[in-house]
Amino acid sequence: MSIKDLTFGRVRLRAMGLTALAVACASSAWAQQSAVPPSSLSPDERADQLLKHMSTEDMHHMLQTYNTMQAQQPPGGIGTAGYVPALTKLGIPALQENDAGIGVQNYPLDAGPGKPPGHVRGEQGNTTPLPSTLAIAATWNPQIAYDGGSMIGGEAHAQGINVLLAGGINLTREPRDGRTFEYLGEDPLLASRIDGGEIRGIQSQHVISTIKHYALNDQETNRLTVSSNIDERAMRESDLLAFEMAIEDGHPGSVMCGYNKVNHVWDCSNNHLLNDILKGDWKYPGWVMTDWGADHGVMDAMAGTDQVSGVDFSSGYSLGTNQNSFGKPLLQAIAQGTIPHSRFQDMVHRVLRSMFAVGLFDNPPVIKPLNADADALVSQHAAEQGIVLLKNDQSQLPLEGGIKSVAIIGGHADIGVLSGGGSAQVWPIGGPAIPAVKGPDWQWKVYDPSSPMKALQKLLPNVKITYDDGSNPARAAALAKSSDVALVFATQWTCEGVDMPNLSLPDKQDDLIDAVTAANPHSVVVLENGGPVKMPWLSKVSAVVEAWYPGARGGEAIANVLTGKVNPSGRLPVTFPQDEQQLPRPVITNEQDVNYDIEGAAVGYKWFDEKKLEPLFPFGFGLSYSKFGYSDLHVSSHGDRVTVSFKVTNLGDRAGMDTPQVYVGMPANSGEAPRRLAGFEKVSLQPGQSRTMTLTIDPRLLAVFNAQAHQWQVAAGSYPIQVGHSSRDFVLNRNVTVTAANIAP
Repeated sequence: MSIKDLTFGRVRLRAMGLTALAVACASSAWAQQSAVPPSSLSPDERADQLLKHMSTEDMHHMLQTYNTMQAQQPPGGIGTAGYVPALTKLGIPALQENDAGIGVQNYPLDAGPGKPPGHVRGEQGNTTPLPSTLAIAATWNPQIAYDGGSMIGGEAHAQGINVLLAGGINLTREPRDGRTFEYLGEDPLLASRIDGGEIRGIQSQHVISTIKHYALNDQETNRLTVSSNIDERAMRESDLLAFEMAIEDGHPGSVMCGYNKVNHVWDCSNNHLLNDILKGDWKYPGWVMTDWGADHGVMDAMAGTDQVSGVDFSSGYSLGTNQNSFGKPLLQAIAQGTIPHSRFQDMVHRVLRSMFAVGLFDNPPVIKPLNADADALVSQHAAEQGIVLLKNDQSQLPLEGGIKSVAIIGGHADIGVLSGGGSAQVWPIGGPAIPAVKGPDWQWKVYDPSSPMKALQKLLPNVKITYDDGSNPARAAALAKSSDVALVFATQWTCEGVDMPNLSLPDKQDDLIDAVTAANPHSVVVLENGGPVKMPWLSKVSAVVEAWYPGARGGEAIANVLTGKVNPSGRLPVTFPQDEQQLPRPVITNEQDVNYDIEGAAVGYKWFDEKKLEPLFPFGFGLSYSKFGYSDLHVSSHGDRVTVSFKVTNLGDRAGMDTPQVYVGMPANSGEAPRRLAGFEKVSLQPGQSRTMTLTIDPRLLAVFNAQAHQWQVAAGSYPIQVGHSSRDFVLNRNVTVTAANIAP
């Protein structure tokens, strides 16, 4: 989402007890209306029947949302990001829309009467932050994504919110992107399965989820004006494939179109993206909303946009009088026939249809207290499965045995864990661990109050644990030298609106790590970061733990992994390059055009494979305190349907989880990168236990998109199937013969 209007910050009406009254009044008013069709009908039938009772004014009412993140509220507003007032005479509930990348977003007031700009009121958050969505992707576990979505959907529903602006799935074409932490990595299959799980979880609580930002909104630099340029085939096989499969899996109620242009046409004005592909090829039945301020005129309606988001309340409470894209200009265009009445009805039908499908009419919000402890455990379990063990020489970890002293250095690890900034920021229950720091514009740097040090002290009561803030490398090195093990917590804060200039850790943390490792070879680096980072010190440290932004109880999750209470099972959802020179664009594009035809569909590991580059850590990589073996590979095909089965065995002496990955090799003449991820599944095994896994490959992952023929095409021939621990570590290999096939787009 955008900056929106943060002049007065988020008005926390629900925190002041007014939400219950507003929602209760609205609920009682519309729940009894006879105009609402019975639930025995399909969502489409119910929408059609309700439309028959709606006047032009009623229909127009549904097609703009107010920005209510400001001091003055319209009747029924509760301070959410977007708001459509209820039509009580027809039984149509209000839409209360809120940001929710990693939890129900909840800005505090940052200015107001008697408060200078930038002043934090000290207001506590009232919702639970999950780990970053990139950390959720690192679990490689759609069930974890579902559980997290269900948790934040439940918290939203309990506060009167019924639309969450979640489901971010833009692929990691640019790892320096400030929103990398909000997205789900570089591979369409992994991203879509995780996103589909989260969306299903949210909507299980009768809260609509979006999927965003459609499409190719892959960097923050010039995000309001940049054109993402790419050919049709490459777009269909990469970014659009992620959206397509996630929509099939999650059935989100709405798609949010982005700020950028694609091939020089604005996302929200892009007939090809919205009408030809989304609503045409994919038969998407829900509605398209703009990102806040991403509309470009009334004719966006004919390009496929159904609702303009975040209209300024000061522009006029009557949506029929304001001059925004879908305000008065829309009514004039309909009256003049520039926009057919049938299209006008279709726009409203799509909104109502999603409201019926997800249960907004039949299951209105009921204000109730949150179960904060249970919700925090959902976040902790996600963090535990998303933490990736990147290096572990001589089994430095877990911390056990004869260790008597541990130095903890840097990262505010004595009091909390870092989170990412922007519209995905969730202010934690209990308030930040230290006073929040204002970012470059409207963002905040917030530490969640979950101390890794305190969690380690509970798990290692007989070990002397000493903290140093890392501000003086010599002092930190002295502490490290006097300790059995040194844990350096290195942080990288990223946020919406700003890209990183490079992949280095900021604030001379590389120098700190060098000083500590020189003093103590038993040094472990714990990373809290938004995406890939360079590691010039990698050969000097004994272990590296990638913790991402770990969310509520993230400190406990980190401590559990460090001590072996939890066996690490995370796998990288993104490639870590050696340096920026390995990227398709060594310097982030600051022009008005970014050329994605350089890599085309070869995003992430596919680019590294195609160019024969050796990454720092490959996509899919992650270590465990156990060892897992693969055997008994069987591959069969029935036309273009390929089934792969194999045995996974825990060869270690600890229970653990593994994620075997299936890759398919593409024909040499296909113009594709050498291989694609074609299947994965996470499995939990006791020591010595085996399990047979059976996976079926989606035919689109064997196909190329023929833009001229407007279809997916699977070429007849022999396809290599590889099963391994990462995109660069294969254990089992076999070829399968596939017959030619054409697949509708």
